[in-house]
Amino acid sequence: MQTFKALLVEEQESGKFVSNIVERQVEELPAGEVLIRVRYSSLNYKDALSASGNKGVTRNYPHTPGIDAAGEVVESTAAGFSPGDQVIVIGYDLGMNTSGGFGQFIRVPAGWIVPRPPGLSLKESMIIGTAGFTAALCVEKLLLNGLTPEHGEVLVTGATGGVGTIAVAILSKLGYTVAAATGKADQKEFLSRLGAARVVDRALLEEESKRPLLKEEWAAAVDVVGGQTLVNILKMLSYGGSVACCGLVGSPQLDGTVFPFILRGVNLLGVDSVNLPLATKSRVWQRLASEWKLEALAELAREIHFAELQANLEQVLHGRAVGRLLLNLDD
Repeated sequence: MQTFKALLVEEQESGKFVSNIVERQVEELPAGEVLIRVRYSSLNYKDALSASGNKGVTRNYPHTPGIDAAGEVVESTAAGFSPGDQVIVIGYDLGMNTSGGFGQFIRVPAGWIVPRPPGLSLKESMIIGTAGFTAALCVEKLLLNGLTPEHGEVLVTGATGGVGTIAVAILSKLGYTVAAATGKADQKEFLSRLGAARVVDRALLEEESKRPLLKEEWAAAVDVVGGQTLVNILKMLSYGGSVACCGLVGSPQLDGTVFPFILRGVNLLGVDSVNLPLATKSRVWQRLASEWKLEALAELAREIHFAELQANLEQVLHGRAVGRLLLNLDD
């Protein structure tokens, strides 16, 4: 029986959760049409939640997290995939309740798999990962809603995180003026290298105000925070502006009024990267591999291995990570 290395999170009788790098057997993987040897994965906030025992993400343990995976097909009973094919899997149930990319093998349905697009290596695809893919979806929604560089500055919250990093870089590449909001004042140089024109202290976006509208500041925004931050962004968008909302690291609550919508005609655009139709995922990956490809992708990520995985998941969980974290599973 073939064995492989994986992170395994287990629930103890005390209710605590412990994580260890263990040897698992391929036969233990769930049923699926395609067996994949994973070469790279990446670290996302949802992975950190799963690894910490968050039952809102993962219902049953023991479990191997990892909502991202890129590698080669080993076995397939599905038409369209053959051994050796290089593929990407993000979203759906991978790493949530299906054994995920923090193991050297996964077995998944064929309907979850996107062939690696030409122009993007397996490594580059996981530097992007779910976080970067979500950033691309946010940018695409803003563009589809009519945003052009001439409309004005675009705000990106959580700018040093996974989504924020890629959002700043894509928007800058496309010619937009970007304001990067962060609580990490020491990362101004990093954000400038990504293409941010200025850095905004996130504390300014967290202040509560009874006023239904605030001074117009931004033509659009990408928000991963939610809560009071999102309420304030809605109050500060220019007339007809849009915010693409894809996260809740601050709060899932939205305690605002309808005034921004009915007096300034602003738009709140929801973004989901998990259950998108596969054709949509393929199309966005093609854009990320071609006209939206970032020239210095490797500079946006720090590569880690199994021995460093648990400590880095803690950093992600507590908001201390900067940029993208790439997991190399070829130990």
